[in-house]
Amino acid sequence: MNSEFSKPVKAGHIHGEPQHFTLEAGEEARAALARRFSLPNIAQLSGQFTLRHERGGVISAQLVMRARVTQLCVITNEPFEVDIAEQAELRFVPAESLTEEEDFGPDSLAAPDEIPYENDVIDLGEALAEQLALALDPYPRKPGAVLPGEATDDETGPFAALKGKFGKLS
Repeated sequence: MNSEFSKPVKAGHIHGEPQHFTLEAGEEARAALARRFSLPNIAQLSGQFTLRHERGGVISAQLVMRARVTQLCVITNEPFEVDIAEQAELRFVPAESLTEEEDFGPDSLAAPDEIPYENDVIDLGEALAEQLALALDPYPRKPGAVLPGEATDDETGPFAALKGKFGKLS
């Protein structure tokens, strides 16, 4: 496992009753993940997993994640803190049972994320880190930050010259 926050669990040990795992990223892991995700800081990251064995080595997981991260505002470039609370359904699937073809139809949007694993080991820490990455706003805005007036003015935008030539564009 080559992850900033690796918490390996043997998939073969998950059977019968659901098993619960609670993870809390320490200071060193949070600093490494902050570098990985280009964040100024991750003050807190925790996850509660409930794992259940399904057929064929598949492990289903319910995740409740909580995090407090510092992001940079895309408008002001100022740091601000964000609290994240997410729930996710995951499926850890043996890598050899995954196919190359993926179905991206409407039903695939509601399906749990499938995470491949090898050598009977699932990495809950890496799964938590990946879910944090998915929960981050790609264009974070500090509360109260507004675009300058010239950035929203239709008369100075990239299509202003076309507007004069062709009338209103919509």
